[in-house]
Amino acid sequence: MVLSTVGVIGGGQLARMMIPPAVELGITIKVLEEAPGMSAELAATGVGDYRDLETVIAFAETVDVVTFDHEHVPPAILRELVARGIPVRPGPDALLFAQDKLHMRAKLTELGLPVPDWAAIESADELAEFLETHGGRAVVKTARGGYDGKGVRVVSEPHSVDDWFLALAEDGRGGALLVEELVSFRRELAQLVARRPSGEVSAWPVVETVQRDGVCAEVIAPAPQSAGRIADLAADIATAVATGLGVTGVLAVELFETTDGRLLVNELAMRPHNSGHWSIEGSTTSQFEQHLRAVLDLPLGATGSRDVWSVMVNILGGPADGTLQDRYPAALAAHPMVKIHGYGKEPRPGRKVGHVTASGDDLDEVAYQARSAAAFFEG
Repeated sequence: MVLSTVGVIGGGQLARMMIPPAVELGITIKVLEEAPGMSAELAATGVGDYRDLETVIAFAETVDVVTFDHEHVPPAILRELVARGIPVRPGPDALLFAQDKLHMRAKLTELGLPVPDWAAIESADELAEFLETHGGRAVVKTARGGYDGKGVRVVSEPHSVDDWFLALAEDGRGGALLVEELVSFRRELAQLVARRPSGEVSAWPVVETVQRDGVCAEVIAPAPQSAGRIADLAADIATAVATGLGVTGVLAVELFETTDGRLLVNELAMRPHNSGHWSIEGSTTSQFEQHLRAVLDLPLGATGSRDVWSVMVNILGGPADGTLQDRYPAALAAHPMVKIHGYGKEPRPGRKVGHVTASGDDLDEVAYQARSAAAFFEG
């Protein structure tokens, strides 16, 4: 039996971008948004707290399969859905590794996958010991909740995260922080794959991501000078992660390419991801269509590039006055080959309010078109 109604928990831009391929495939899509007027309002069938069991159950009982716009739904709620026979994809056992960085690091180490040297720490003394054995500098991360540079600090002093230790103690549940070696890397890469319950896995070309203030600002697909060993290794790592963790749907594996030529896993996301937005126009099958195919256990689509290069640039913050739509006439007239995506969000400093994508045969020209188009929307 083919499941036909997909329920998405979370009403952000990722849920919004699942709507067009769902319409094209004739799939019914329903969204549980956190508040009225969110990005995916077009498909919203309810407003409620994803941390409330009864709210989530009531929503899940109206769909054939549940998936996500984010990874923040409590595992206990997801396990209750599974116990009631509701397909949850990715499932709670897999999603745990995207929700908790310590669990993720431990599992990837167990699977023999390449990660930075790391430790779980519960005190300044333990941080001091790690710093002493790793050149006096390290990266400390909160185990849960961090994204877009939040919950991440580069430290060189043992008391640099005392406030985080205090917050964990006051929370009453205790816990540890993740400390990692400060990796010397030449660039950041991202490898997206999709996996369906029957085990089929498909990978897109590996991409290069450019960060600004801890937030992804630009994606180049494929990553320049990645053909051969880098592309093959990135795909192999992501496939091993998807299989080893039992992921269903799109998986994004963020990687460091180190100065000595290694690839190390940095972060995981078990959903469509910012680094895959280029695929809407740049790939035969977008990450959003592929995610729907995967969670419905339909055969996966081809993932090759339509053009030699695609560059995606995030619109961060938006215009200081007015809306993104106010800038459309000038941007569209100046760049008729560029595709513009607005997320229906109010402008706010640092907020991802949209993105633009350009594709073509010449990387310099493609990058210029994408960057120039995005500049029309800057404050």
